[in-house]
Amino acid sequence: MSAPSASVLATRRGQLTLLLLCAVQFLDIVDSSIMNVALPSIRRDLHFSQQNLQWVLSGYVVTYGGFLLLGGRAADLLGRRRVLVAGTTLFALCSLTGGLAANAGMLVGARVAQGVGAALMAPAGLSILTTTFTADRDRTRALGVWGAMSGLGAAVGVFLGGVLSQGPGWRWVLFVNLPVCVAIVAAAYRLVAGERAPGPRAGFDVGGAILVTAAMLLGIYALVKAPDTGWATAHTIGELATAGVLLAAFAANERRVRDPLFPFSILRVKGLAAADATQLLAFAGFLSMFFFLTLYMQNVLGYSPIRGGAAYLPVTAGIVLAAGVSSQLIPRVGTRPIIVAGSLVAAGGMYYLSRVPAHGSYAADLLPGLLIMSVGLGAVFVTVTTAANAGVPAEQAGLAAGLLNTSLQLGAALGLAIFSALATARTHHLLAGHTAPAQALTAGFQRALLAASLAVLAAALIAVRAPNLRTPTGPTGPEPLPPPQPGADTRGLLVAAPEPAE
Repeated sequence: MSAPSASVLATRRGQLTLLLLCAVQFLDIVDSSIMNVALPSIRRDLHFSQQNLQWVLSGYVVTYGGFLLLGGRAADLLGRRRVLVAGTTLFALCSLTGGLAANAGMLVGARVAQGVGAALMAPAGLSILTTTFTADRDRTRALGVWGAMSGLGAAVGVFLGGVLSQGPGWRWVLFVNLPVCVAIVAAAYRLVAGERAPGPRAGFDVGGAILVTAAMLLGIYALVKAPDTGWATAHTIGELATAGVLLAAFAANERRVRDPLFPFSILRVKGLAAADATQLLAFAGFLSMFFFLTLYMQNVLGYSPIRGGAAYLPVTAGIVLAAGVSSQLIPRVGTRPIIVAGSLVAAGGMYYLSRVPAHGSYAADLLPGLLIMSVGLGAVFVTVTTAANAGVPAEQAGLAAGLLNTSLQLGAALGLAIFSALATARTHHLLAGHTAPAQALTAGFQRALLAASLAVLAAALIAVRAPNLRTPTGPTGPEPLPPPQPGADTRGLLVAAPEPAE
């Protein structure tokens, strides 16, 4: 057997490397959701306004998504280990700053910068994975575990947020990142080979990164503010139009510059565009579902943060089970049937959840839908990650990883903004008609969850056009391992959550 096809994952070093890289993805995704149930405490302690509380979540997600393409390009040009360590160090410093925040501005600023650190970590980690595990079976299993981290991170993040915010306090939601970051940096130097920077710094498309990040910031801000200012007002239309102009300028910039942040030629890789679009829509639905169910459990059912977080524990079991089975099925049936089936199953579970009543019970109204959804979620993320990294040249592995994670974060940000607007509009309409607050809130959550299920259903339709990959052909020219050496504020919905019982 030739060296490139030898199983790295069969070695202890390979297994530890995979564990390290999955820890990177898990940490990044956890911090997209772990703040949810801590928001009421944060608002009280730091005197946030209802209008600004949303940026504790949105600030992280927007910069994470906005800088992912630049992070992926940096990994390709400057070295993947170097970028991973730099991003993790920034992430840790921002976690410390946010945990010590004395006011609202300091916390939001830390979260915005923390998103930049995550944008460096995620694509560097995924590109290390795809260039390290080159044997077909290794790559299928490694990408399967990596993909499962996205779903697990979202579910576990809500649970950890509840435990920490009701226990030692909301600041520990950020402090808990510090030992994990230290472990990641230490392990990266021990397990990941260093590399020379293959290109000059001129390869950075800073202008492109600024344009696309500004477009995302403005567009998402406009969507979040639209329920207050009105969708048809000049203010909202002007902001959305400006965001569109910035995106057009980004596209023009990419065609003009010598080393574009996003070379459009990468879209010619078979299945890449369909896989990324599937991920965007699927995560728009999945992350929004976690958000609105958490609001429902706290605001309507009166759950404490710990009880609300514990409600998602069965989801983690479903994700792990589905991820393991899906990884074994890929060589037999291919990725396309699993993505489509998983999306349909998940959409069905989310539709069940969209029918939650105002006086619901966990066993009858939440648990069945959560279990069904979790099986579909685990299957989707495993196979989408595999499909999106197949056939990508090694020199563009970081870019492909950045593009996949951008789809995830952009979907999360857009889904949260749009579905929050739908929920709030429905709730306000019913409150104006003197409907009971619990009924009005529930009706808003029902509408948002229904929209989220339709987004996942649309992901299934797009996945039909994805190639059916049985043997993932990933980056060529692998890097050999060295010898072993020693609530966001959704227009007032979350902030009304009752205080947990003492």
